[in-house]
Amino acid sequence: MRGPEGTFQQDRLITAGHAGACAPAWPSGEQRMSENGSWLCTVCGYIHEGETAPDCCPICGATSDLFEPHTVSAVPPPTPATTHWRCLNCDYVHQGAAPPEVCPVCGAGCDKFEALPPLPESALENRDARRVIIVGAGVSGISAAEAVRKAAPDAKITVLSREPDLPYYRLNLTRYLAGEIEAAALPIHPESWYRENHIDLLLSAELQNIDPVAHHLQLRDHRELSYDRLIMATGAHPFVPPIPGVNRENVVTLRTLADAEALLRRIVEVVRCVVIGGGILGLEAAAALARRGARVTLVEGFGWLLPRQLNRSAGVELARYVKKVGIELMTEVRIKQLDGDEQVREVVLESGQTLPAEMVLVAAGVRSNTFLARLAKLDVNNGIVVDNYLQASAPDIYAVGDACEHAGISYGTWAPAQFQGTIAGMNATGNKVSFAGIPRSNLLKVLGVELFSIGNVHPDDGSYQTYELREQQRYAYLVFRDSRLVGAILLGDTSLSAPLKKHIEQQSSCAELLTRFHTADELLTGLASPG
Repeated sequence: MRGPEGTFQQDRLITAGHAGACAPAWPSGEQRMSENGSWLCTVCGYIHEGETAPDCCPICGATSDLFEPHTVSAVPPPTPATTHWRCLNCDYVHQGAAPPEVCPVCGAGCDKFEALPPLPESALENRDARRVIIVGAGVSGISAAEAVRKAAPDAKITVLSREPDLPYYRLNLTRYLAGEIEAAALPIHPESWYRENHIDLLLSAELQNIDPVAHHLQLRDHRELSYDRLIMATGAHPFVPPIPGVNRENVVTLRTLADAEALLRRIVEVVRCVVIGGGILGLEAAAALARRGARVTLVEGFGWLLPRQLNRSAGVELARYVKKVGIELMTEVRIKQLDGDEQVREVVLESGQTLPAEMVLVAAGVRSNTFLARLAKLDVNNGIVVDNYLQASAPDIYAVGDACEHAGISYGTWAPAQFQGTIAGMNATGNKVSFAGIPRSNLLKVLGVELFSIGNVHPDDGSYQTYELREQQRYAYLVFRDSRLVGAILLGDTSLSAPLKKHIEQQSSCAELLTRFHTADELLTGLASPG
């Protein structure tokens, strides 16, 4: 978590003497001792403080035999004035004189961070930028608040949140639903952090109207606020397809902490659940519900899982893991209607097949929250349209995260949202920092399976060269065009995600590698080699 000066005070989770909930995998009577008093989970990067390894990892559930004595990795040499470091795996940006020991997002070691060019310091030369209002308290909004406070110590910062809870890590809601973490682990910062950083956090505050000319906001409870700079981090809402019967009371979505709490109350009475959508949220939610004891059927209209991130072969491989955890999977199906009275009793497919259900969870994607931006006459497409400085079409208004659209792209993922929030926060205080866009990538752990996807994994003509590797616990897919790597999938083993990502970002020529090597395995080795 970031402290008052924008540096991370806690980049990794550390506990002392944690007693795991699973049985120890190390043979009875034998204990491994760490000279340094700490242990590294080789699965997720969690670091445990103690002379002996825990029975199981509190983050991913790995058993004690998957821990190894932890030693500090060699830190990449810092460049002069380096204060920002980017994780090559997940794009997380760390502020500080050195990279974190472990990436708090994906668990990568400090050797997976690269130094970013120093960003300009803000002198807040434009003195009318003293009042910054941020609408939305997701990761993009809070990152913007952190950046504003670091760049402008005297600025008045107000954060508006529609929700009654402290801002939290939305991506951890499925882990909370599964019982892997407690509610106390969800907040991005404790309540005291906002007081210490002189940030006015207004909870249950719903914006009703924006006047871009007068720089004026009106809330639903009739409060009025004025701003010098406005950052729209309004996020997104679940997309619910217009299926007949979808408005029945036991048809639910998962987007907020309140949604998760309602699901936990409802799941006690649920035996059979149908999850609509085989994307990331659908998969994670299905696994969480199955872990809570429900009999889950996951239905996907496409021919395989994660169709945006995976090709058919990788999707089929992932399906094997889905079935192993007891989830019934149905692909290439269309839903005709949801039958019942006040509540859904069964899901009717176009084939005529029916699926009994006491609950239906819709995970069919999200749509940007743009209503207020349209009302304010801002340029809106799929999201609020922004330029390279993340500025909207009206002066002094910025948009970030799920709400914005940059160069035709609405990313909808955690890392770009954090990065955009930081840049918009700096620009709102007088800087001119450009967001050039980043390749769409995902580094995930789905159903216990490591997965990495980046770039174009759906080549559509003969100008592409593709290479595929299939092994028992490992799948890889590489896509080249004009001798450059343009897309990749790793399933089961994602250790090479960083070099693949770097090749795509730098658009480096792979002509020599393609001449020397002719299999995916050989190319992976070549792409991972320095130089």
